[in-house]
Amino acid sequence: MKPSDAFACIAHGKTERVEIDQLEGRISTTLLTPYPPGIPLLIPGEMFNRKIVDYLRFTRSFNKAFPGFDTDVHGLMSMVELRGRRRRRRQILRRLS
Repeated sequence: MKPSDAFACIAHGKTERVEIDQLEGRISTTLLTPYPPGIPLLIPGEMFNRKIVDYLRFTRSFNKAFPGFDTDVHGLMSMVELRGRRRRRRQILRRLS
């Protein structure tokens, strides 16, 4: 999928927020950029593979183990639940039926 087509899906309401553990095989609608170094892992239209999902799981566990030294990944959204647990989610394309 072209990056512009994937990004346009946001405006047309064809996206959903999905937790990290459910990302493999899904298509990104925005850049996914860990900082540092600030080099994108995915651009809109690219598919999440196991290696990228494993990296995101690692950053999630690192951030939990070392508060205050969080690894920032631009493109992930942090959703704080009422119980105070944080869940990291990613905006992606909806599954086609």
